[in-house]
Amino acid sequence: MKTELLSPTPEALSRAGELLRGGEVVGFPTETVYGLGANALDALAVEKIFAAKGRPGDNPLIVHIAAAEELAPLIAGEPGPQARALMDAFWPGPMTLILKKAEGLSPLITAGLDTVAVRMPSHPVALELMRRGQI
Repeated sequence: MKTELLSPTPEALSRAGELLRGGEVVGFPTETVYGLGANALDALAVEKIFAAKGRPGDNPLIVHIAAAEELAPLIAGEPGPQARALMDAFWPGPMTLILKKAEGLSPLITAGLDTVAVRMPSHPVALELMRRGQI
């Protein structure tokens, strides 16, 4: 595994976005923790998170998004009124919603469950990274 240490400059965020789009894993801050991220729609990239962390396959990941419109490929249908109310009240922020997963979403992300954990962090670096890399 190759490691590049990047500061959150615009150039570095562009580089990190390129890495994400290329199926690589990047570390990034949220308002609660630092985490590893990859393109959630790329099963091989998701596998790299599990390998890097030694994470067991029965431990689902949280998918981070930068905008509510990014839910479409992740969840089945539309968020219900309760989920929408929570999104409106607490996103961006440290709230994770558990929603019915989309059919094509990798079972690696969900540990084989029929739900997916999604959150929209409020950390500006995390949001910009997701915009550039489409995590």
